[in-house]
Amino acid sequence: MRLPSLQKSPQQKGFTLIEVMIAITIIAIMAATVGPKLFGNIGTAQKTKAQSDIAAISSALDLYKLANFDYPTTDQGLQALVTKPSGSPEPQNWTQQLSKMPKDPWKREYQYLSPGENSDYDLYSFGKDGRPGGEGENADITNWE
Repeated sequence: MRLPSLQKSPQQKGFTLIEVMIAITIIAIMAATVGPKLFGNIGTAQKTKAQSDIAAISSALDLYKLANFDYPTTDQGLQALVTKPSGSPEPQNWTQQLSKMPKDPWKREYQYLSPGENSDYDLYSFGKDGRPGGEGENADITNWE
């Protein structure tokens, strides 16, 4: 009498249930350890992007002031860096400083006030929550801090 062999014959293909369960367990462990670290950096990246945008817009505002002797008014807004503003005061030597006005990482407009309460002009984003103040990811990102 011959005993059945425990080896797979060349015709058998596929994975056993135990092999699939082990693979799923390994993937779940990897996701549980890597996922939070990966997604925890998204808030930091968004804040860094907002700070970078504010620095770039601030540079464009400084160039605008060099050419026109003053910053755009609050009414003219940041759009004065993209298209020539109409109304008073009309810029004497206007040139386009930005090809388009970026939005903050949360898809909202950057806030602008000139003259500012904290500097010559205030340029800021309200952060993730879109409201003044806040902490962490919800904190305001400004040109004066």
